[in-house]
Amino acid sequence: MDTGTALALVSAAFLGTAVVLANVGLRYLHPARGALVSIPTTTAGFWLLAPFLLCGQEWNATAFAIFAAVGVVFPAVVTLINFASNRLAGPTIAGTVSSTTPFFAVLAAIVVLGEPLTATAAAGTAAIVLGVLAFSWRGPSFSRRRVAWAILLPLAGAAIRGTAQAAVKGGLALWSDPFVAVLIGYTVSCATIFAASRTLVPEHAAPLNRRGVLWFVSVGACNGVGILAMYAALARGQVSVVSPLVATYPLFTLALSALFLRQEKFGPRVLAGVALTVAGVVVLARA
Repeated sequence: MDTGTALALVSAAFLGTAVVLANVGLRYLHPARGALVSIPTTTAGFWLLAPFLLCGQEWNATAFAIFAAVGVVFPAVVTLINFASNRLAGPTIAGTVSSTTPFFAVLAAIVVLGEPLTATAAAGTAAIVLGVLAFSWRGPSFSRRRVAWAILLPLAGAAIRGTAQAAVKGGLALWSDPFVAVLIGYTVSCATIFAASRTLVPEHAAPLNRRGVLWFVSVGACNGVGILAMYAALARGQVSVVSPLVATYPLFTLALSALFLRQEKFGPRVLAGVALTVAGVVVLARA
């Protein structure tokens, strides 16, 4: 297993853990307040690390613009779309549709970056996406009139997330510093979240409390490490390999939820989905 593959799996582990922590944190804070805690605190953490990790020798204005543009939509806008999707369809269905991210990432990498797609990478990607769909899907529990929006919103989030991954890969080709990419992106996302804060938080939302803040600080830390690891993986590997591996994060969420929250039951479909996902990871690790 090369370094890029290992970093992509580390990213998936931290992003999957963040989902579990957020599920607990949402017991104490409104989702929008959670975002107003997690993204700014993570941004502050990155700036505290900047004097030790920031290197400006490879300064590139085009790369800076790419990282900033990505920061407007990821993680900020994607977070907002996830909130809307979760309210409309629930986290399971929203997360299931969002697992199509690798398709958008690979498509953008092929069209924009000219990245080749091998048969092995295509097979591994398909196995992972189908596996995640299998163990995540629980069936619709809402009216048919809401099906279109329930699919379109998380699908839009997947498209933005996948395109952002390809864009970051392009920026890293010009300025190969994953820490710079995540620092710029989070700083812009922080500004975006604060600019939209008045419309995000309803008047009846519960005020900030110590437990909620601590949980969402932890969520932000896990997401921050996960995204930094993903960018480091993109700096070392192809989008067609990194994106599907990062998309296995629901597998870690599933395992942690079963261990600590006792919320998951492992039936035949779930086990088949897990096996298919793991098989896809093995294929991509050898690609």
